Amino acid sequence: MILRTFGWSAVLTVAALLAALVYQGPEALALVAILAVLEISLSFDNAVVNAKVLDRMSATWQKIFLTVGIAIAVFGMRLLFPLVIVALTAKLSPVRAFDLALSEPHRYETIMRDAYPMIAGFGGAFLLMLFLNWVFEERELRWLGPVERFLSRMGRLDQLPVVVTGGVLALVSGLVADDPAEVMIAGVLGMITYILVDGLGEMFSEAGDDEEASDGEEAGADGSPARRGGPSSAALAVGKAGFFLFLYLEVLDASFSFDGVIGAFAISTDPIVIALGLGVGAMYIRSLTVYLVRKGTLHEYVYLEHGAHWAIGALSVCMMISIGHELPDWVTGGIGAGLILVSFASSVVRNRRQGAPETVELGVEAGGDAVPGASGRAGIAEAEDAEQAVHPGRMAPRPSVGDR
Repeated sequence: MILRTFGWSAVLTVAALLAALVYQGPEALALVAILAVLEISLSFDNAVVNAKVLDRMSATWQKIFLTVGIAIAVFGMRLLFPLVIVALTAKLSPVRAFDLALSEPHRYETIMRDAYPMIAGFGGAFLLMLFLNWVFEERELRWLGPVERFLSRMGRLDQLPVVVTGGVLALVSGLVADDPAEVMIAGVLGMITYILVDGLGEMFSEAGDDEEASDGEEAGADGSPARRGGPSSAALAVGKAGFFLFLYLEVLDASFSFDGVIGAFAISTDPIVIALGLGVGAMYIRSLTVYLVRKGTLHEYVYLEHGAHWAIGALSVCMMISIGHELPDWVTGGIGAGLILVSFASSVVRNRRQGAPETVELGVEAGGDAVPGASGRAGIAEAEDAEQAVHPGRMAPRPSVGDR
């Protein structure tokens, strides 16, 4: 299974390292390897959250995520995004910006770093909205019991995530930003992006559930078997709902990649080397996402989702702080990885106390087709049923894009 899941990532790694070797020799090869490790360490929590959303997508949209999505992640965010930022900031054409990156790398790096407060404002606000919408949601299963219980009670106040995020943006813009208006505008755009993508995804997801329920009632009326209890909470997102889940994942990946793209300039200013290194890392994150879905890891280690969302909250705070004070990459990456490891350990302890649940394997091939796991269960609905059987007190997740 590991070879089948990570095979394409390994092939891409070899190809990228050979390309770097041909491009600029052993030094470029080493830099690409370092950048790949940097991207994986900064985005591990992204894979956990991605897996939670991918778990609800149809096989077609899973395939699009693994093909079109990776192209957007590698070429869009790791290569074109820095060029577009430099082009807009320095008022250059993208071609001239690319030439600047090759001929005057230090000036190119300076322009990118000068634009970082705006980038951090957008990404920090988006990720903070994601974290707050999740942590303010009422749920029976809690990792940090007293803290999550208190925050869920606070979340009864409508639109509290918007209030908190707006307040944080106002404080950061007024206290640490050199250009408060720029940071505030970027942050508000990040909030709008989250609300729009999340709202549209939820709207079409609910519309799909209503349509499925209607079809079930009609089936029962004409004498054919009808679905008992209405649509399944684990119904896979298709059509417009699947599209907005895909869009959400791409925006989420972009928000996570901001730190990696900016931090990469401390290692290399060559756009080709950066794209190769971060692209390899991004491919491994996608493969890890598929592995988590296929193995049903989030169903077995139930606190991983909690650790990932707390890591997202920590990353959003780090991005806000970095608007005025530079933070080393090992701080942001280390906090995220640490929270994931602690939540994994907590899950292991919980499983041992309650009796380890049966691992439910879900098939998500690179081609996007669902494949039955080793346990004989095929499909995500069965996986949810298995989890409910093991943990009957656990609430079923709401069909929200942010899985709030």
